[in-house]
Amino acid sequence: MDALYPRLLVTRFAECFEFYRAVLPELVDAKLIKGTAAGPYANWDVDDQAVLVLFDRAAMAQVAGTTDLPVTTAPAQDAVMFVCRVADVDAGVALCLRNGATLVAGAVDRPEWGPKLRTAHLRDPEGTLIELQSY
Repeated sequence: MDALYPRLLVTRFAECFEFYRAVLPELVDAKLIKGTAAGPYANWDVDDQAVLVLFDRAAMAQVAGTTDLPVTTAPAQDAVMFVCRVADVDAGVALCLRNGATLVAGAVDRPEWGPKLRTAHLRDPEGTLIELQSY
């Protein structure tokens, strides 16, 4: 049973699907279990545990009865971040950039956060904040 996993509600499903399909296998050894770029749902597992689910935002709005609410709001601080522990942050950044991510903050050592901790921050095609970390 999957105890916890992130589900990203996206408006650009096909682009996000292609991005995560390209980077998750190499970043965290995740396997696509279900879904296609056509949506509205896709999930990736690591060792039979869910690691990420994409779901079309409009489809979820129908389920939740919120189709009358706006899709976006004014720019604001991030409310969610997808964190991936990787073997090599610099290689992970390069992989993500090759597949459509946008760099937010380059790879840097963060000893104040933990011994040997290194991070980088990017955005996926939908704009979701991603942290790559190694330690």
